[in-house]
Amino acid sequence: MEFYSRRDFLKTTALGGALALGGGLSGTVFAGKKPARQAQYGLVTYQWAKDWDLPTLLKNCKTANVLGVELRTTHAHGVERTLNKQQRQEVAQQFADSPVTLVGIGSNERFDNPNPGVLKKAIADTKDFIKLSHDVGGTGVKVKPDSFHKGVSKEKTIEQIGRSLNQVGKYGADWGQQIRLEVHGKCAHLPTIRKILDVADHPNVAICWNCNKQDLEGKGLEENFALVKDRLGATTHIHDLIHSDYPHKQFFELMAGVNYTGWLMLEEGKQPKKETVAALAEQRKLFDQMWAQAQDS
Repeated sequence: MEFYSRRDFLKTTALGGALALGGGLSGTVFAGKKPARQAQYGLVTYQWAKDWDLPTLLKNCKTANVLGVELRTTHAHGVERTLNKQQRQEVAQQFADSPVTLVGIGSNERFDNPNPGVLKKAIADTKDFIKLSHDVGGTGVKVKPDSFHKGVSKEKTIEQIGRSLNQVGKYGADWGQQIRLEVHGKCAHLPTIRKILDVADHPNVAICWNCNKQDLEGKGLEENFALVKDRLGATTHIHDLIHSDYPHKQFFELMAGVNYTGWLMLEEGKQPKKETVAALAEQRKLFDQMWAQAQDS
């Protein structure tokens, strides 16, 4: 299914070239007046860039005019906690010499496990990712909630996740790193995320909206968005704007309505149907046009 058809893409190309991007991340992702600044388009190195080393990643993103990245841990670019001080400085310098912004690190840390030792390690590892992101020039770390476990009440797990987020949120604030809770896993229902946020009330903890099918459940996208729009973080994950059946058009209108000026970042599980750099460039152009239409709606 093509939610945004090829014909629509060709039509909207006539609207004009890419809109100018604003500066780097600020302390908030909301602008004072609509539209004060363009939301920015970026890439999560999930599948489309997982096999690129860092120089290749920076080159290809520059070519496609995709000027922000969230680096997934364990991927070929190799920006990991094991890097020493000099290696971290080299990564930071590569980004400084490039027009591409390192938006942050995409960790796989989660805070749901009832085993105290596992939870303690997840918190410690998250702190290591926070230091890594700081050292290489990022502004935040993505984490996950993530699941519920047999024999443990949902309420207890939600409380544990929220308290853990407060702990890493406080630590991250000391390093200038936002904690970005990806709407993920068995906790992906927005009412569940809202309950977690009610516990995780540290101002440095925000959500990374993930464009999941669960967003459309219950009373629908608009009502679910309203539950958490006060805690949107500097990163949001979106999908292929041509082939995904997620209602990106409606979602962009909701985001434009709250004057979102963070990063809307492609996280796509399926490999593109064409050469990756060309596909990225196409997605970037379509994003600019769809976001402009959302601001005008």
